[in-house]
Amino acid sequence: MSKKPINEMKLKFPSLSANEKLSRIAISGFVGLYDPRIDELNEIKTAVSEAVTNSIVHGYRNTCGEIELTAKAFSDGLIYIKIRDKGAGIEDVARAMEPLYTSLPDEERSGLGFSVMESFCDSVKVTSKLGSGTTVVLTKRLKTKL
Repeated sequence: MSKKPINEMKLKFPSLSANEKLSRIAISGFVGLYDPRIDELNEIKTAVSEAVTNSIVHGYRNTCGEIELTAKAFSDGLIYIKIRDKGAGIEDVARAMEPLYTSLPDEERSGLGFSVMESFCDSVKVTSKLGSGTTVVLTKRLKTKL
């Protein structure tokens, strides 16, 4: 991704559960500038929501930290989104991305967050380091050129 974005935003917020809704509203407002189809917008909002929820529930379990949401739009219709936390990190990213895997089996967690992200985005990349946090990068190309 070497080309220059036509627009970008960066938002930082505390890992409060109420801010999952904020992340959906923010990404909806940003992507909405480019007249996406309703299904595209809903898919992006849901994928972002899943990533932010993971940061809140798993990254900052029983604590509060900062989540950073970055979005970039490119003229060819590509939307790039990065969700980053500095929380607990993921021990085994490949295992965490397996459908139905959850690190909290005693709670009401389905283990489908990454599967949902993958089904709604063109690509999902996850990097993580124990004790340093997790970064999720989502990309989706809108049907309309920007």
